[in-house]
Amino acid sequence: MSGIQTDSNACNDGDALSGTTARQGCSKNSDYVDHDIAQLTNLRSGPHELLSRGVPGGKKLPVSTLKMLVGREGNYTGRGRFSLADCCHVLSRYLPVNGPWWVDRMQSRAYVSQFSADGSLFVAGFQQNHIRIYNVDKGWKIQKDILAKSLRWTITDTSLSPDQRFLVYSSLSSIVHIVNVGSAATESVANITEIHDGLDFSHDDYDDDDEDEDELGIFSVKFSTDGRELVAASSDKSIYVYDLEAKRPSLRIPAHKVWDRRCFVTKGKAAGVLMGHLEGITFIDSHGDGRYFISNGKDQTTKLWDIRKMSSNATCTPRLRFSDWDYRWMDYPTRARALKHLHDQSLATYKGHSVLRTLIRCYFSPAYSTGQKYIYTGSSDGSLYIYDLVTRALVARRHHHKAPVRDCSWHPFYPMIITSSWDGVIARWEFPGSNEEPSRWEPIREDHAFED
Repeated sequence: MSGIQTDSNACNDGDALSGTTARQGCSKNSDYVDHDIAQLTNLRSGPHELLSRGVPGGKKLPVSTLKMLVGREGNYTGRGRFSLADCCHVLSRYLPVNGPWWVDRMQSRAYVSQFSADGSLFVAGFQQNHIRIYNVDKGWKIQKDILAKSLRWTITDTSLSPDQRFLVYSSLSSIVHIVNVGSAATESVANITEIHDGLDFSHDDYDDDDEDEDELGIFSVKFSTDGRELVAASSDKSIYVYDLEAKRPSLRIPAHKVWDRRCFVTKGKAAGVLMGHLEGITFIDSHGDGRYFISNGKDQTTKLWDIRKMSSNATCTPRLRFSDWDYRWMDYPTRARALKHLHDQSLATYKGHSVLRTLIRCYFSPAYSTGQKYIYTGSSDGSLYIYDLVTRALVARRHHHKAPVRDCSWHPFYPMIITSSWDGVIARWEFPGSNEEPSRWEPIREDHAFED
């Protein structure tokens, strides 16, 4: 049976469904993030003070939805309506953890999956050449079924253009393909029913003569906000910027440092470095304000960072690593779980999930519905984990999959989360959820090749 686990020390507000509400308004303790982002999060997801005024001397608890509605109808704030922060306070109390209901199941590992910016589309990429685009507003109907070209091992990433007309997909190859997903045809077989243009990231003027271009693989790729460039992370420890108009890479940046694009020129200098993880980083997600981001690490943690706190000397202090440990098929050493980087610059560390076997991804929750007050991540134990950004508490764990949950995506407006797993299942979690029974299934048989 699927089950939910919540933090045993969470405050009980007696307002929402038992076991599914997030901890809010608990008395402050040492686990709280003591930083500007905590104040920013509270401003974006906290109710107006005239709606949250408690009994003098009483214990401060999250303001109930009923009290919020009474305050709105009584016009306590003088505005006659809820502010965006008031709405976030109500919506963020009801986590999308009921279910799961299947979106799809393939006889192949699901590697990546994300909602479009407006939530109308959902893209999922599978190991065996398939990418599917679902129309969320039309009952999850398959809008585009893409059979990828020149795949090496798996689809490593996908990205929709800002206008949602094009999709790029990458694999462990130097070629990234771009597809017109706005066309009428449902089936898109590479260069048979539709053209999948190849964008070659190995064609550059850099002088790394010893680099074997055949070994170059792209692990992550994203459109720029204006849709004119692609940004990609590669296996040669570099970040590439690809100019779509010129059809060639315009920048190659040595990775594992912080770079300021505004000041960058070819062969430029890094702006600095942020230290804290003890092992490799598997994913990074931005808060969207140019200041904060989170990262998942193979040291089994998610970390919160303030880019303004980086070291300016751009040098890395060697981290303690276990040379005999391989995250792809070994458990993390017990003796390493209590270790901390001597020069840890992160603002907060979130623990509970496991980052093993594959490059597990993590994200901030949506700004519109939650004020970004949560961090959520997949896990190699087949679960979805949700943490409170400020208190660092594990507020929900949802388990269903029989293999690692590599990717997950929270709908930008609705209380809905999608988890995609190596068991081939794309699962939907909601609040409150439909009346249908949760899906039943038999797990796909796993092989012994554990790769990224």
